[in-house]
Amino acid sequence: MLERSSLIVFVTLAIGFATAEEMLCAQDLPAQQTQTQQLQAENPQAPRERRRGSRTPEWLRRGYTVRTSSRRDNSEMVQLVEPITNTTNGSVVQVLSDGKVVSLGTIVSADGYALTKRSELSADPIRVRMHDDQVLSARVAAVGRANDLALLKIDGDFDFTAVKFDSSIPPVGSFLISAGRTGRPIGIGSMGVLPRRIKHNGRLGVVLREGSDGRAWVYEVWRDSGADDAGIEPEDRIIAVNGQEVYTSENVIQKLGRLFPGEIAQLTILRSGSVLEMNAGIRELGILQETENDSRVNGSRSTRLSGFDQVLQHDTVLKPDECGGPLLDLEGRVIGLNIARAGRVVSFALPSSLVLPEMIRLLEQARSADR
Repeated sequence: MLERSSLIVFVTLAIGFATAEEMLCAQDLPAQQTQTQQLQAENPQAPRERRRGSRTPEWLRRGYTVRTSSRRDNSEMVQLVEPITNTTNGSVVQVLSDGKVVSLGTIVSADGYALTKRSELSADPIRVRMHDDQVLSARVAAVGRANDLALLKIDGDFDFTAVKFDSSIPPVGSFLISAGRTGRPIGIGSMGVLPRRIKHNGRLGVVLREGSDGRAWVYEVWRDSGADDAGIEPEDRIIAVNGQEVYTSENVIQKLGRLFPGEIAQLTILRSGSVLEMNAGIRELGILQETENDSRVNGSRSTRLSGFDQVLQHDTVLKPDECGGPLLDLEGRVIGLNIARAGRVVSFALPSSLVLPEMIRLLEQARSADR
């Protein structure tokens, strides 16, 4: 827990008040002003000429600067909150899928199980990098589709340290800290709204019509959608989704609506009398609809950023591969699990009240399968 004096410093840094460096500059200001006055006395005309072109004080033009730091994740802030996140040191891993870093994982049991973000696990092999840089093999032991969770079983002789989730909900505006693999903070933000549900916004990326026979056919394919990448074309007829026959547009939409962003739809297509099998990814509607400028502003985001029973929204700037780790409050309590980077300054975390029952269910499922 932070001491009262530390909390005062914390707030001061957070809103960008004077740093120690600024205060030193401010202390030098009277002497600098006196020096400027002496220069004016020696040559009154020169300062007036300079003032016509600039209102910048003489002492500032001569090389003195005042530097401010209004970022919450500046070095002073990180140093201040590091003792809080150090409590998770040894409990956070970096997850690699097919050799690429895709997410963080949070160890939830002493026998080597860790929770991570399911939709980022695109291919085998799966490995995890521990806090000491040791790389161990892992496998998916259980899945929680509804909230994009995967339970990994980490193989190896290792002293695993599990986090303890706390179901406390901090007030809106509270500072929240995201912990990284080495126990250091990777982001500092504030809670924006009370926990809320985020509805599912996954789309295949096609506009459907019904032919004279009542069967669904593709009228339009959205550019850069999963349907576009799979090679679906206008006038294709979708006759089955994941092996289940569909007929009308409503049938197709109902079947596809059960799939979350990041999941794959196995489609059976009728094209010019030939039957084709295609795999098409479901993608986020918001990303499909955004402009090129929106993409530049928002930056890279998670594969899945919707369809959660409940989330804590905070404005920490996280990378997609930094999701899956613990979210802490100023008391050092693990109040959630970061699950998605949804926008430039919008990150989602599953609250501990949701994570705990999911964790228990997935652990029971995984251990039962291993018996």
